[in-house]
Formats: sequence, C-alpha cells, structure tokens
Amino acid sequence: MNVLPPAYPDDMSRLLDPKTLLAIKDLPLAAKTAVDGFMAGMHASKVKGAGLEFSQYRSYQPGDDLRWLDWKMYARSDRYYIRESEMETSIDIRLLIDASNSMLHAEDGIVKMEYARYLAASLGYLSHLQGDATGLAVLHHGDLFSMAPRREAQHMARFYYQLEQINPGGKFTEPIHYRNLFTGAHTRQLLIFITDYYEQNKEITTLLETLSALGHEIIVFHIAGKNEGSGNFKGYDAVEDLETGELVVLDNTTNPEDYTKKFEQYTTALRTQLLEKRIYYRQLLLQEPLDTALRDFLNQRNKLRR
Repeated sequence: MNVLPPAYPDDMSRLLDPKTLLAIKDLPLAAKTAVDGFMAGMHASKVKGAGLEFSQYRSYQPGDDLRWLDWKMYARSDRYYIRESEMETSIDIRLLIDASNSMLHAEDGIVKMEYARYLAASLGYLSHLQGDATGLAVLHHGDLFSMAPRREAQHMARFYYQLEQINPGGKFTEPIHYRNLFTGAHTRQLLIFITDYYEQNKEITTLLETLSALGHEIIVFHIAGKNEGSGNFKGYDAVEDLETGELVVLDNTTNPEDYTKKFEQYTTALRTQLLEKRIYYRQLLLQEPLDTALRDFLNQRNKLRR
C-alpha cells in the first residue's frame, strides 16, 4: 500500500488541478507548472524515501560532462553542481497515448484526451529533468505514430509539438502496427500507457501483455470520470458509444449503487489481471490532480533503475 504525503497547501494543490493546467494553453509551461507544484508539495510534506528523491548532487570536477550541470543550482549558489551518476541511472521512457475516439468523453468540462495530453507533457518534463531519454507513441485512427526516446532539449520540443498535434479519433491501433512501437529499440524501457481502457476485443490487454512479455516495465494510467464510475447519467435517455456510434439505451431502473459496485468489481479485476503480468495499474479520475501519477512514475522509475 502506498503511503502518501500530507495534503499540499492550497496554492500548491491548485497548480496540480486539471482545470488550472488546462487553462494554460502553452503545453511546456503547463508541464513545468505541474512539476514545480509537485516538487514544492513533496518538499513541504517532508516525506523522503525510495522513488521520491532526485539524483544526488556533487561539485563539478574537471572532465565531467557539461550536459549534466544543474544551472538552477548554479543560479542559487553561484557554484557548479552535477547530478551524480546521472548517466548511469538514466533510462528510456516512452509515453503511450490512447487517442481513440472514446477519449473524447468529457465530464465537468474536462475532456479525457486533454487530461491525457497534459498528464503526458508533465510526465515527459519530469522524465527529462531526471536525465531520461523520453519518447512518445500515439495510438488512434487504427494506426500508430511513434517517436523514439532521446535526451536532447531539441527532442523535447518535438515531443511537446507532437502532443499538441494529436487529433483523437477512430478506433484503437490495429495489432498489425504494434511491432512498429519498437523498431530499432534494443533496450528495456519504462512504458507509461495513458488510456480510458475502452476495448472491444481485448486489443488493449493483448498489447500490454505482449509488451510485458518483451521485458518492459509498464505503468497503466486508466482515466475515468466520476459519473462514469458512479453511473450518474441523469437527464439522459441514451448514451453514444464514441467508437462504434451505437446508441446505448439507459435503464433508468438501475440502482446507482449496483452500477458503482459493478464498476469497482471491473476495475479490481482489471488491476489484478494486469498485476499478474507485472503491469502496474492506477485509475485516475478526470477531476483528480496530477500528483498521484507523478509520484507513481518516480516510484516505478526507481524500481527499474535499481
């Protein structure tokens, strides 16, 4: 069981609130805002432990790689510091984004795809801060866009650009394209899969099981809405399946408590199924701040590098 730090002060919580971040139209700035708020909250909580600490610093020595100088530390102390063993501890990380049509579902003015976009940007920013090579894959319109992990600052600019260009729609990527995910990849990676886990023929589960069998570490962030989990569809006689276009007539006689119980049973079974494949699972609500996901990322990253 994860032990979470005390609640953030109100100003820090607002920095991680989805509506606050989505109001920032500059995606890299929104990512920086989220991570800065997260780091400030970690500092305020005074909680330390495996998975929550950044690399240790040491004084710069002649011959050290200048790429690992920390310029923020220099600005504060007027001395040169380098992140110790950064080269040895960095890993390859790839964000996998489900951008199929079901990700257009919205609650409380928050679209799943936008939540996923800003979450991926924040995770990418945090990954880059750790010195990791960061990549991207987008699964939508039955096809696949893939960008291999790299560490350069110019690469991160392309990373944010591609996130901004995601045009969600269509069905989940066809299995024939899965192999393109790792063309030219020869190392184990940490894969962060952001999805609403809407599948018709176990296509998402099949993809995850295949990636796990290849030895990759995987985190699944399952995005859902409060209404989606509680069955609160008051005022609607039917809902549309965003990927098939099929209208699903709502049974107004269904007990909301029964619906909620079934949804919880579904997510519990899904978590168990994935854990059996050594895949980490976390459900995130659209209304939920991003700190839980950022903390999970650091925890799983440190497990992989040990």
